[in-house]
Amino acid sequence: MRGSATDPTPTPGRSRARTAAGAVASAALLLPLLGAAPSAGATAAADDTGRLQRAFASAAAEYHVPVSVLLGVSYLQSRWDGHGGAPSVTGGYGPMHLTDARTALARAPHHSQGGEDPRGDSARPAMHPDTKVPEDSDLPARLKTLTKAAGLTGIPAGRLRSDAAANIEGGAALLATAQKRLGEPLSADPAAWYGAVAQFSGADDSATAAAYANDVYDVIRSGERRTTDSGQQVVLDARPRLEPDIAQLARTGLRHLSAAGTECPASVSCEWIPAPYQEFGADDYGNHDLGDRPASQRIRYIVIHDTEGRWDGVINLVQDPTYVSWNYTLRSTDGHIAQHVKAKDVAWHAGNWYVNAASVGLEHEGFLASPDAWYTEAMYRSSARLVKYLSEKYDIPLDRQHILGHDTVPGPTTGTVPGMHTDPGPYWDWRHYFELLGRPFEPTAGKHGGLVTIRPDYAANQPQYTGCTTGGEPCPAHGSNEVRLYSQPDTSSPLIKDIGLRPDGSDSTIDVNDVASRAETGQQYAVAERQGDWTAIWYLGQKAWFQNPAEQPTAVDAAGFVVTPREGLDSVPVYGRAYPEKEAYPAGVPAQAVSPLPYKLLAGQRYVAGDVVPGEYYYSVTFTTDSHKVVRGRDLYYEIQFGHRVEFVRAADVRILPSRL
Repeated sequence: MRGSATDPTPTPGRSRARTAAGAVASAALLLPLLGAAPSAGATAAADDTGRLQRAFASAAAEYHVPVSVLLGVSYLQSRWDGHGGAPSVTGGYGPMHLTDARTALARAPHHSQGGEDPRGDSARPAMHPDTKVPEDSDLPARLKTLTKAAGLTGIPAGRLRSDAAANIEGGAALLATAQKRLGEPLSADPAAWYGAVAQFSGADDSATAAAYANDVYDVIRSGERRTTDSGQQVVLDARPRLEPDIAQLARTGLRHLSAAGTECPASVSCEWIPAPYQEFGADDYGNHDLGDRPASQRIRYIVIHDTEGRWDGVINLVQDPTYVSWNYTLRSTDGHIAQHVKAKDVAWHAGNWYVNAASVGLEHEGFLASPDAWYTEAMYRSSARLVKYLSEKYDIPLDRQHILGHDTVPGPTTGTVPGMHTDPGPYWDWRHYFELLGRPFEPTAGKHGGLVTIRPDYAANQPQYTGCTTGGEPCPAHGSNEVRLYSQPDTSSPLIKDIGLRPDGSDSTIDVNDVASRAETGQQYAVAERQGDWTAIWYLGQKAWFQNPAEQPTAVDAAGFVVTPREGLDSVPVYGRAYPEKEAYPAGVPAQAVSPLPYKLLAGQRYVAGDVVPGEYYYSVTFTTDSHKVVRGRDLYYEIQFGHRVEFVRAADVRILPSRL
């Protein structure tokens, strides 16, 4: 064992030689203090699957860190996954998420890409921001922890990135060093490590560090058990009565961060970084609209985005009045949140003005087309807490008809459909996210319920995608939230076509940004037919087939309500926005076209019904608010799950029926 009870930190460059027997013996000596380890009588196979558990015990023993603390921190970083040595969205590696952000590529934020108008209101000229993320020459300390761990342990940086056991050892060294810096003993009591855990977050303020540490101790109290992405079985036994010494936080020296002005739950760290409401140029303004929600309009949706850029860059962009806006940004390393636009006001983020006027937008630090650039558990949990808070405050149901991905927001008009954005994409773990929201996707009916909820096993479900780095080139194999849709129950049959996305009728592709033939976790569809291991759903006016074998199902049965054309109609139009009829507009407010999309809901087909909503339009095209008006008509619409994106149909055109077959 290197180091001592008072100084566990090795001399940099010290020999790495250590026998396996010695490491196991060291861990065994501290088992009464550190917690359970694999039994000596385990089989060879069990020994192999318990390798990671032993690595945690060994590193904890070597650096005198309670194994429950080491496991809890690692779970909050990565859920103990190694991701094959690939970096997270902020250049974090391995189970301990040791950061080396100079390996992460700088990219343009997604609002600067493609043809989507983020505001999505044809009453104003379309805007296509082209601002680029600034280059940052000085990385913050939270993005350089791997280099520090290499110095503390003498382990080469390359090995810390690629070897899980070495990575865990690096994390243990960082925790022990933080504990020593606070003047705290290397106690076997996990309650005595609160300050060190808070500092491990890399946060430079006490609120973010405390929120992170509280999450770690919540994990330790509840316990966790899972099989990692490398097949390793890891267990953290529950310590339900554990109460950490939170007074240690005052000795960390971290700056105080005010949450004044924010609309966030107390369980997260949040700061106010306002997006500017500012007039500029000739009769132009940005980067959002003032409003009076929910008094003037109900907030119906929360839209999940990814940033396609690093935290520091996108925070600069949202403060640019000539750019666009969203309500919140979430940081990957520690789950910290910045709020930019009040919920009462309307941010420009979703590419559809009807949705913008009725939604709150959350940008998560991440990259759609980088499957291995993973999101931390800290960010997932922080986001889930924020969404639960907003859901309760504004009475937003926690389902996929109200918690939308940017990729499921409809194009408002036919011409906008091809340019709509596709984030957060196939690598966002919707199943885990909704478990954190307390709304797991469970069966709600038997085979005759008439609906299915898409729910593949994220890790095992690995459809092939292309175009992550080069058009047509395969993406790395990775877990996905989506199932692929075919025109027949055969993987050699053509993919489902989307005439809105490709008006020329050309074939769909497996490109990572092509949403034409994909159904996503949590989305519900009406069952059209079943054949053996295949299930067909009604999708974009077609019968779409996906593999759904009994031994590894990719969907669960459900029941609810569906819409179908009312009697006597062969088809009904489908809309990308629920706007009022012409007669509802008062003088001085130009009537907006109720323009159908190129899709049809055909007789005999059924689509899952969401909310019934009024035709509504927020007129807001001037900097001064005296002319702003909410126009509400008599026409009602049903939101439906029509394809990958939600759409709308007029209530007068359809019948609503129970889904049961």
